[in-house]
Amino acid sequence: MRTQRTDKMPRAQLLSMHIDVDQFIPATDEEKVRHERMMESTTFLKDGLRKLFKKPLAVLSIVILALLLLTIIFAPMIVPYGYDEMISVNGSRDRTAKNLRPMTYSVNEQKAIEEGQHIFPHIFGTDENSRDYFIRVVYGTRVSLTVGLFASLIVLFIGLFYGSVAGYIGGTVDLVMMRIVDVIYSLPDTLMVILLSVVLDQVLGTSLRGTALGNIGTNMISLFVVFALLYWVGMARLVRGQILSIKNNEYVLAARALGAGPGRIITKHILPNCISVIFIATALQVPAAIFTESFLSFIGLGVQPPMPSLGYLANAARGGMQTYPYKLAFPALGICLIVLSFNLLGDGLRDAFDPKLRR
Repeated sequence: MRTQRTDKMPRAQLLSMHIDVDQFIPATDEEKVRHERMMESTTFLKDGLRKLFKKPLAVLSIVILALLLLTIIFAPMIVPYGYDEMISVNGSRDRTAKNLRPMTYSVNEQKAIEEGQHIFPHIFGTDENSRDYFIRVVYGTRVSLTVGLFASLIVLFIGLFYGSVAGYIGGTVDLVMMRIVDVIYSLPDTLMVILLSVVLDQVLGTSLRGTALGNIGTNMISLFVVFALLYWVGMARLVRGQILSIKNNEYVLAARALGAGPGRIITKHILPNCISVIFIATALQVPAAIFTESFLSFIGLGVQPPMPSLGYLANAARGGMQTYPYKLAFPALGICLIVLSFNLLGDGLRDAFDPKLRR
């Protein structure tokens, strides 16, 4: 009687579903290393960033925004002029420094240079009040970017909380909360800014003088209040729609069956699965806020002088557009670069992080 060997698998019979191990060849060490490299582990964020940096327009927008940030941070440390400082030579105001063209000096500055003094050049020229125009554009860009980023954070937090509550609870609560959103949609934002600026100027005008908030003025404070009151409704609707499509998935029902509370389910299970859409919407909210601030400053409802913003500088340069067209070109170019860069970055983030568009 023959005994069956245990050190070797039996051969597969004809029409059998068993696997014949003799037909397989062990992988070499080089093939194993190659397989490990091909199957390198990654995360959602790393994979999205890798795809983002493969898009030339998105990379170009990141480079432009990085250069703008470096300029507005380090330029005031290098340029020896203030945004509200009138050009002076030898301790007295230089009245010949009005409306200088880019990279030119006034008559008194040329005399001072001939005497051996070192005078920093006016890169963008000067304005009608003998103030350096380059540093005013730098501070205007700083104000516009700060408004855009701060407004997008306000919209993100309020819209995220409101939309999460409405979408997760649903029913009558969702119906009432969405009707409130519809009412807010009908309110005109420009009229609200005008009304709030008038009210805040009478209520807080004297108490804010001499403070940081007093420098930007009640118009900007009212703009932030309007962003907090009106501009979050789009984010709230987006978050609500995402939560309505996710909250009945199996992993959410499993977390609910294990006793997890609504707050934990929303923060740990629902929001991480729609964070890409929220992230993209927040990035696209920044240029919208900057454009709104520039428009309101252009019509005189933005920052109060002498604090500049890009919209305020464009409005101030409108009167001398035929004589000094470069004064309008610099702030207008700054607005275009910022808005276009954030829009291209938002499109790149959408293509890289949106699961519906990923292949």
